[in-house]
Amino acid sequence: MAMRRRGRRFTTGSLVVAAVLGAQGTAVAAVAVENLPPRQPVLADLLTHSKPCGAGETRTYVPGAPVLSAVLYDPVEDDRPAEGNRVKGEFEAWWQDADGTERRLTHVSAARFSGDTVPWQLPADVPVDTVVSWRVRADDGTAVSPWSSDAGGGVCEFVRDAASPQKPVVRSAEYPDDDTWSDGVGNYGTFTVDSPSDDVVEYRYNFTGGPLRTVRAETMGGPASFRFLPPSEGVYVLEVSAIDRSGRNGPPATHVFRVGDGRVPVARWQLADAVGAGTAVAETGPAASAGAGVAFGGAAPEGTALTSTARLDGTADGFLTPGTSVVDTTRTFAVGGWVRPERLDGNMTAVSQDAGAAPGFTLGVRTEDGPSEDGPSGEGESAWSFAYGGARVSGGTPQAGEWAYVLGQYDAETGMTRLYVNGQEVGEPRRATAVESAGHLQIGRARDEAGYRDHWRGEIGDLRAYDRVVMTEEVAQLAHRSPRLRGHWSLESARDGASPELHGGAPLKLGAGATIHRGPDGSCLPGIDPDCPEVEYALVGDGHLVLDGETGFAATDAPVVDTDDSFTIGVVVKLADSEPERPMTVLSQGGENGDAFTVRYVPSTYTWELVMSHADEQGATETVVRQQSGWPDDTVRLAVVYDNATDRISLFVNGSADADGTAAFRHPWKSTGGLQVGRARTADGWGEYLRGAVDEVHAFSGVLSGTALNQLGFGLEPCPC
Repeated sequence: MAMRRRGRRFTTGSLVVAAVLGAQGTAVAAVAVENLPPRQPVLADLLTHSKPCGAGETRTYVPGAPVLSAVLYDPVEDDRPAEGNRVKGEFEAWWQDADGTERRLTHVSAARFSGDTVPWQLPADVPVDTVVSWRVRADDGTAVSPWSSDAGGGVCEFVRDAASPQKPVVRSAEYPDDDTWSDGVGNYGTFTVDSPSDDVVEYRYNFTGGPLRTVRAETMGGPASFRFLPPSEGVYVLEVSAIDRSGRNGPPATHVFRVGDGRVPVARWQLADAVGAGTAVAETGPAASAGAGVAFGGAAPEGTALTSTARLDGTADGFLTPGTSVVDTTRTFAVGGWVRPERLDGNMTAVSQDAGAAPGFTLGVRTEDGPSEDGPSGEGESAWSFAYGGARVSGGTPQAGEWAYVLGQYDAETGMTRLYVNGQEVGEPRRATAVESAGHLQIGRARDEAGYRDHWRGEIGDLRAYDRVVMTEEVAQLAHRSPRLRGHWSLESARDGASPELHGGAPLKLGAGATIHRGPDGSCLPGIDPDCPEVEYALVGDGHLVLDGETGFAATDAPVVDTDDSFTIGVVVKLADSEPERPMTVLSQGGENGDAFTVRYVPSTYTWELVMSHADEQGATETVVRQQSGWPDDTVRLAVVYDNATDRISLFVNGSADADGTAAFRHPWKSTGGLQVGRARTADGWGEYLRGAVDEVHAFSGVLSGTALNQLGFGLEPCPC
């Protein structure tokens, strides 16, 4: 059986005596091991004010009395663990006064473990503008190492700098500091900064509301330049300070400049020309001749300023062209417009520009028959696409018969291409190689060696081409569709079995078990006037709808919102029971066999739910989001939002939606049935009847802003924005 051995060490003079102990702790042998001196400190382990050791031209400049530090090592014998080795640092620093007298400081640190950093804080009276040299060696209490300046090493030097750099001067040709409004959003500007100080190495700057950045001077004491792309119109303040080689930060300089709105498009065709016209009038740029397959007077996207569009029939005659190039594709450019594809069975180009026998760029729909490195995969899958300079950005999901605002962009400053759909960036930006395309701009087709192809079938409207970057906020504004109020039922009265829509629209017809409750009329004061009856107050305003949970409901005859497009619906609800025994539906709208959406309370999970089905059939796949709130019989403001542009659904409870209350949804279908208040379609027919009170039903096409959502349920008419 092998015997375990343990050892102890005793340092005596220059020897280490190791006593080897047996299993019972008795000494069985003693071996003398020579103590090795500490290692010579190496320059790479020496720091001056956290800066590397340097001398001569590479000496360190510091803003104050620095901390000198070194990592010191004591060799480890084969039978001696490192944690047993402790070393001190012996420092020396020296310099010459103005009269040539040498001054010298020394310092011995406390002992530290081998491999630790040993610091020395120099006193505050270290002279300024004077070269100070220093070195260090290690001492283990028995032996010392060579100095760091001995053979193979060197002396470290530093200079203490007491003067901060002077305020820099800022200049910009594009955005001068004067009272003029300069051009403008989406246009890069160059800013040059220069401090009179000759030891500046970099500049620190930030624009109003932006991050703090640094830029290196071209040479020490020289200027530096940087570029800036104003994201929006307004007054900007640039603040810049110089930093010298010691790290001193000088006083800031401010440069105030005014950025005007972005340049108008170099070409714009609203394509809202008169029926039978053969030319599209240009708001800017050249007019565009229309082929025989173009018909003006087409439908326009709802919620926009457009009144009509051009419909292209997908044939070789379905195109428009100004007969000239419009954008310089070797420089920054962007093209975009409203488009509605009639079909999705192949590639279609909304706009391109000729580059010989090929297009310089294309923007449109790309349909793949199989895997593709640049686009979607899978047979028949379609995506929006912008191709330029060997790069293709694809993303978003086109839908036949649905409007979308698409914009493709190339930024020559960064070399990147980007694609936006309905105001949102989609796909991954790709780096492109600038190419020249001096041929004609084409609306509705793209060129190849055999002629024109990828003809557009569907509508196109408000096509714009820019010679600048179109900023994210601008794209969102171009793609904005103002929500339209589809109905507001205050549920304060009923006549002939129906509660009216406030603007003369379709009423909510009341079924059996549904009544309108009126709150106190103010003619007397309950509790004060003994003859005044106790009357429950309405949820909102003067009345609300009461449903009995068995047969009570209210409904419209026809759909209120288009469920395969963006919509928003708000409602106020209060359940009659604090502990409901079954799920109950507040709102639904569906088709022949199932509901496109359902808003319900589920007592088993204590949550409000928004259920979106993927098809008009019982048992269809569903996407569900959930939110919790207070007690079931609390008054709750609910809002349902489906955003077709971003393919997301959200359920807001009392104005907010957490992560569980929103989800991706890409399977909308068009509801054909009326809006139902208080019931849902089930496998056995109508069911999930609500027991409680409902008030303030609002319905919009489109997506309400956060501010408008917060206005729902208070008896107000929210801004449809």
